[in-house]
Amino acid sequence: MKDVAARAGVGLKTVSRVVNGEPGVTADTESRVRAAIEALGFRRNDSARILRKGRTASIGLVLEDLADPFYSPLSRAVEEVARANGSLLFAGSSAEVPEREEELALALCARRVDGLVIVPASDDHRYLEPEIAAGIATVFVDRPASRIEADAVLTDNAGGARTAVAHLIAHGHRRIGFIGDRPHIHTADERVRGYREAMAAHGLAVREEWVSMGGTAPERVRAELERMASGPEAITALFSGNNRVTVTAVRVLSEHDRPIALVGFDDFELADLLRPGVTVIAQDPARLGRTAAELLFRRLDGDTAPPQRVELPGRLIPRGSGELPALQH
Repeated sequence: MKDVAARAGVGLKTVSRVVNGEPGVTADTESRVRAAIEALGFRRNDSARILRKGRTASIGLVLEDLADPFYSPLSRAVEEVARANGSLLFAGSSAEVPEREEELALALCARRVDGLVIVPASDDHRYLEPEIAAGIATVFVDRPASRIEADAVLTDNAGGARTAVAHLIAHGHRRIGFIGDRPHIHTADERVRGYREAMAAHGLAVREEWVSMGGTAPERVRAELERMASGPEAITALFSGNNRVTVTAVRVLSEHDRPIALVGFDDFELADLLRPGVTVIAQDPARLGRTAAELLFRRLDGDTAPPQRVELPGRLIPRGSGELPALQH
């Protein structure tokens, strides 16, 4: 900074103001300082800045799977909010493994990120209590924290599921199946709850053989759907619990002579180009990420209100598969 100040013919404080974007410097002076910075190859010492300000200008993002298309717009939205607040984003995947989530979150904390946005895999987040107490703001997204009170930004999963099932019922279906993810996952549990509530609200019984919770591996989904679609009490419609289940269901149903209506939770690429197009309850992952990141930076700016739980609505997009009429047999 002394070299820059000497070359530009200004004081150290003026160089500091220019580097940190502070007011009180004329345009001509700022131009001279920036020219000196460029000529000398000056770079701000962020380590010293961190020590002085107590902030690292960085946040961490822990996702289930960086390769999952659902998380791409969510991650991008968090990054854009971080950038607008002058922060860098560091991201990693938990692979839905609780131990890996904890390891990654604590590694980010050890590098003194200012805050964390977490899509949780763990069912016990008490490991974060010391970090939160030390000042690391934490917001959970897509699923809430477990065993601690913390901010959470979620989709209204149960409400979206009720909308999906009510839509199928409105098109004459009474035997509606549900295939979802593992029941310990918050979103899966909420979606099957919404399915059952919608059926009950319309006076329809749910046969337990119409409900299947478990992994989303294609072979499991295929086997369960084949089972539900056969026999005298075969389903006439399916509500699929996430986009991975839906994609397998589309493949299986394309092989069936008897049409089975389908509504999926989560939109997916090319869903509108299939014939029929796939009716879905669409989440807004970008809005989820943006809302979570904005809440995080409000906390970093001093908001001390009690933990918030924000629920964003899903949106029904009818494209044809969910509007097939019930053909009883």
